[in-house]
Amino acid sequence: MRLTALAVAFALTLIAAPAFAQSEEDVMAQIETIHGDSAGFGEAFGLLQDAFLFGDPTTIADLGAYPLTVSANGEVYDILEPQDLVDNFDTLLTQETIDGLSSQDFDDLIVTSEGVGFANGALWMSNICIDDSCSETYWAIISINN
Repeated sequence: MRLTALAVAFALTLIAAPAFAQSEEDVMAQIETIHGDSAGFGEAFGLLQDAFLFGDPTTIADLGAYPLTVSANGEVYDILEPQDLVDNFDTLLTQETIDGLSSQDFDDLIVTSEGVGFANGALWMSNICIDDSCSETYWAIISINN
């Protein structure tokens, strides 16, 4: 009985312990393994973060894959082209989302098979294939979730 109680206590300690932070190198390796073109992602990350930091909705819109799904104000919008995002930027992105994206640390990104998440999933990017063989790709925003 005592051994079982110790095992349960140890298991609870492991669950409650904070996760170890991942390094930028770990994130890049995960991106390369799952999606490929981690260098291209690094470039897109820099462009995106600068655009949010300096209030440049045109660059953000140019990084989108259209139609782009944006969840905002309790609604889901299908943004059909970059100019739609630029014209409605203040309505489609909350200040909280903008702040989270402009201060995103590389080592806090979420990497899954679906894409790379920013600001706890407020924005997702994925490596998009240009052709059927997927020999050419580009990184693009695939959804925004305020």
